[in-house]
Amino acid sequence: MSAMFTADEAAEILDATLRGETPDERGRFGPFGGRYVPETLVPAFQRLEEGIRRYLHEEAFQQELQRELREWVGRPTALTFAAQLSKSWGAEVWLKREDLAHTGAHKINNAIGQALLAKRLGAKRVIAETGAGQHGVASAAACARVGLPCSVYMGVVDMERQAPNVDRMRRLGAEVVAVETGDKTLRAAIDEALRAWVTDPQGIYYLLGSAVGAHPYPYLVRELQSVIGRESRQQMLDQAGGLPDVAFACVGGGSNAIGLFYPLLGDDIELIGVEAGGTGDGLGENAATLATGTPGVLQGAYTIILQDDDGQVQETHSISAGLDYSGVGPEHALLQAIGRVRYVSARDDEALEALEELCVSEGILTALETAHAYAAARKYAQLNPGKRILICNSGRGDKDMSTLTEYAARTERHAGA
Repeated sequence: MSAMFTADEAAEILDATLRGETPDERGRFGPFGGRYVPETLVPAFQRLEEGIRRYLHEEAFQQELQRELREWVGRPTALTFAAQLSKSWGAEVWLKREDLAHTGAHKINNAIGQALLAKRLGAKRVIAETGAGQHGVASAAACARVGLPCSVYMGVVDMERQAPNVDRMRRLGAEVVAVETGDKTLRAAIDEALRAWVTDPQGIYYLLGSAVGAHPYPYLVRELQSVIGRESRQQMLDQAGGLPDVAFACVGGGSNAIGLFYPLLGDDIELIGVEAGGTGDGLGENAATLATGTPGVLQGAYTIILQDDDGQVQETHSISAGLDYSGVGPEHALLQAIGRVRYVSARDDEALEALEELCVSEGILTALETAHAYAAARKYAQLNPGKRILICNSGRGDKDMSTLTEYAARTERHAGA
C-alpha cells in the first residue's frame, strides 16, 4: 500500500495528521474512512458527530472524564521495566500496563468516555459489541457507573471461548445477546448491533469498541484511547530517561494500537502493529488484514479488508478472539499507506510461546491478543540488539484460561498420538 503515495505526499499527509487535520470534514483519513451507513442511521451519526464537537473537548466534560479515569479506572497505568525479558532478548524492554486498568484492559478508557457522552446525548440505553469480551465487560461496567442499561452483542463462538467474560458482563448488569448469524464472531456481533441500532436510533447509543466503522467512531475512539500514548511518552522520559527506539501493539480493529501510536507519530520512534497470523497465509487461516487484504467497505468505512476476488468478505482465524476480525481501522490503513507504521503478523503458536515466556519471566499473564505483540517484539530484538523497546500490554489473560487449557490438552493428545 505504500506505493499509493509519493514520499512528498506521504510527508504532507503525516504533517496534516500531526496538525490534527485527520480525519477531514468528510471523516476521511486520506482515501480511507468515511461513512457508508443505511439512510435510517444517518441522523444518529450526525447527532453523534455534533455531540462530539460540542462535548468531547469541553472543559466540564474533560474534567469529569479525567476524574473517572483517575478515580475509577485507575490511571495512569504503570510503566514496567521487564528485567528478565530484557536480559533474555538483549534489549531494554518496557511494558505499558493497560492490564492494570479497571476491568483488565485498555477498553475501559473508551467505554467510560462514550458512556459519559451517551448520558449527555440523552440516550435511554446503550448497546455494544464484543469479541474477546473485554469491551463488553468495560461497556457493562461503564454503563453501570453512569446509570444506563446495557446490551452486549457477542458471537456464540466467542461466547464459548470467552465464557468468564460473559459471566462478568451479566454480573455487571448487562444483557448478553448471543449472535448465531454469519461467522458468529466479532464481525457478526457488529452487524447485529447495527441492526438493533436501526430500530431506535434516537433512544439507543451504540458504544463501538474499536477504532473501526463509520465516521466519527474511528476519530472518537482514537481520541479516548490516546491517553495510552500520552502517558507512555511521559513515563518513558521520566523512568527510562528517553523515548523508545520502537513501540509495539497488537492490531485487530486497532484501538490500543492507535491509542499508543497517535501521540508518538511526531517522534523518531519506529512503530510496529502486530496482526494475527493464525495458522497460515491462506484466506480464512489468519486475520492479517493489512498484510494480505485489499481496499473495500466494511461496516461503514472504506478500509483494508480480507475479501475474495468477488469482493465477498472472508471469515478469519485467530486463537485470540479480539484479533479475529476481517477489517482494520481506517487510520491504520492510512498509516501503513504513508509508511509511518509498519504492520507485521505473528502466528498462533508464536503468540502462545510468547505468552508462556512472559508468564515465567515477568510474572504477567497477558491476553492472547497482546501476546502477538510480544512475539513480534522478540523477533525484532533478536535482529536489532540493544534497542529500547516499548510494548503495549493491552490486557490481562484471565479471560483466556479455558483456551489455554484446551490448547495444552490438544497438544498433549497430539504428542501422544
